[in-house]
Amino acid sequence: MTGSPAVPSTMRSTTAAENAEMTTSEADETRPPFIDFVTLGMFIIDEIEYLPPKPTVRDVLGGAGSYSALGARLFSPPPLSKSVGWFVDQGSDFPESITQLVNSWETSAVLRTSADRLTTRGWNGYVDASERRAFRYTTPKKRLTAEDLDGSPALLQARSFHLICNPTRCRELVTDIIARRKAADPEGYTRPLFIWEPVPDRCIPDELLNCTNVLPLIDICSPNHAELAGFMGSDGLDPITGEISTTAVEQSCEQLLASMPLQSYTLVVRAGEKGCYIAKSGGRKRVATSKPTQKKKKKEYVRGGLRPDTDMEALFAGLLQDDEGFVAREEIEVDPGIEMWVPPYYQKGVCDNADTVVVDPTGGGNTFLGGLGVALARGKPIEEACAWGSVAASFAIEQVGVPVLGKDGEGNETWNGVRVDDRLKEFQLRLR
Repeated sequence: MTGSPAVPSTMRSTTAAENAEMTTSEADETRPPFIDFVTLGMFIIDEIEYLPPKPTVRDVLGGAGSYSALGARLFSPPPLSKSVGWFVDQGSDFPESITQLVNSWETSAVLRTSADRLTTRGWNGYVDASERRAFRYTTPKKRLTAEDLDGSPALLQARSFHLICNPTRCRELVTDIIARRKAADPEGYTRPLFIWEPVPDRCIPDELLNCTNVLPLIDICSPNHAELAGFMGSDGLDPITGEISTTAVEQSCEQLLASMPLQSYTLVVRAGEKGCYIAKSGGRKRVATSKPTQKKKKKEYVRGGLRPDTDMEALFAGLLQDDEGFVAREEIEVDPGIEMWVPPYYQKGVCDNADTVVVDPTGGGNTFLGGLGVALARGKPIEEACAWGSVAASFAIEQVGVPVLGKDGEGNETWNGVRVDDRLKEFQLRLR
């Protein structure tokens, strides 16, 4: 299925010792010093049942973990492929063909074999012509926790994490991962990026408060349009056309941003054929200038209600001071935030084959987040990261299962016969 050589089916995580052994010539900008992206999404083997006469497809590589790892891997040809970390739990029924496929990606996958359990499997069924799908597990699921990172030091210290869970569990995972990172390296601790994908069955009005409470802990919250609408108690569709309502998406994002006005976080709503909507809260940031030479003495104010003689400017002066107490009003720059749509790669009316090239949307959203996450980990702004995500998703939906890895005549890596960089450049030119 691929032109890449297979590697042993063992733990593929790059350790700190391996990184330290790199020669000067090897440790260039193409070799990852550590892991850029780790997903705690589950590995699942899918069975996809279509409406007749299309036949059912079995033993398909699936799960949020697999597809998000794919999204990051698309932008990570070897040796960068080792900067992508994920977990593959293999039961007694694990197909050898999928082992070979996973190994061919040459990622830092942690393959764990257990002969006393079955591999996590799921059934995906299309319930009507509108492509609405149902899902159920057909074997017991193997859920990942922060504890799973303990055996993989390189993965624990990753630059970014993809979490797919309910709001309460998201809070627990973020807290636990941070605590474990600090315990493992107290002096060198750095905070990773957290990309949270809410699970559909907990996107309900009763979970909205929990959702808003977890937003300050993460960097990106990315529901799809239906999941976002679920938090708000609606379906997110245009009542006249039945299509995804861009207005509903924008209004729901505005409500969520307004619920936490003093926090900075980003919503990226995946909306199918409409693309994705970025809503980032603004704020104030310091501009690097020289500090004033005189320090203004702070005044003490009695706590309580406002009075006619209250000095409002002095009362709020602390919001305009740096850590040392200098008044820095002229050094404050206001960030207006972001509110914008990014179209999908296969955009109707723009791409001639947009109506025919999409074979199966399964995993498209997870793959989007893998591309987005690895872009953010490598320092790309959110707008560019969403372009990476859109391109990543385009490869995931061109076939049933995952795209085919190969090489062109010049030895460059291709997926479905296309170089990822070429598709990304074409898409970015289109967005200008």
